[in-house]
Amino acid sequence: MTDPAKSRLPGKITWFSYVRAAVFYIHISLATLFFGIWGLIFQLPRGRVGAHRVASVWSGHLLSAARFYLGLRYELRGEMPTGDCLVGAKHQSFFDILILTHHMPNRTFIMKKQIMNVPIMGWYALQAGCIPIDRSRGSEAMKVMLDGVRKAQKEGLGQLIIYPEGTRTHPGEKRRYKQGIGVIADATGLPVYPVATNVGLFWSKRGWPFHSGVGVVEFLPPIPAGLSAPEVLAELQQRVETHSDALMAEAGFVAPQGEPAA
Repeated sequence: MTDPAKSRLPGKITWFSYVRAAVFYIHISLATLFFGIWGLIFQLPRGRVGAHRVASVWSGHLLSAARFYLGLRYELRGEMPTGDCLVGAKHQSFFDILILTHHMPNRTFIMKKQIMNVPIMGWYALQAGCIPIDRSRGSEAMKVMLDGVRKAQKEGLGQLIIYPEGTRTHPGEKRRYKQGIGVIADATGLPVYPVATNVGLFWSKRGWPFHSGVGVVEFLPPIPAGLSAPEVLAELQQRVETHSDALMAEAGFVAPQGEPAA
């Protein structure tokens, strides 16, 4: 268990906080450029294996940089899945993306189609098996997404990470979960692993401010296959929100009670 005293947030941002954040962002920009070029030359020709290798090395380096510059650490709890499955994760900041990317063995993401057009990043995402979605296409986007997931299943899906809120959220913010993960679970028969977190207390949604301490990402027992889409969604939201609130309270933050979903 994390020591709550180590996780408690400081109450003040100083001038030094700005300096270390600026140095950190300069470092990760240069590191991203370096690993991107390294991967294009030495890893991307290996296809999906190479793309996953680059993602693991890059995310691990950035997590180490966060610890060095910001005093920002993390703890993993629970049993991490290794086979084909869906992962329904609370999304509070770029910090939780880095943690999941670094530690999950064969991770892929549902991501906005526009990201696939970004040079280098889009190439890696495609090679790693990420599935694009065009949200502007409404119900048609769901069909395209399901087709992409079924195709990926035949080739080895891995751990498909979905953020059911659809965006990053502030600590304590409540949003109605989108139906996509429930529909995919019902259509594919895959188990869903809920993931709770409190990392937004330390690395905020906007990317600033940072607070030294220990963020937690917790894998919860899987929701078994065989439930209907609405049942999966209701169970996922209840588990993730309850455990995320508990993790935030452990770190010295109490989520507002009774707020309606956005």
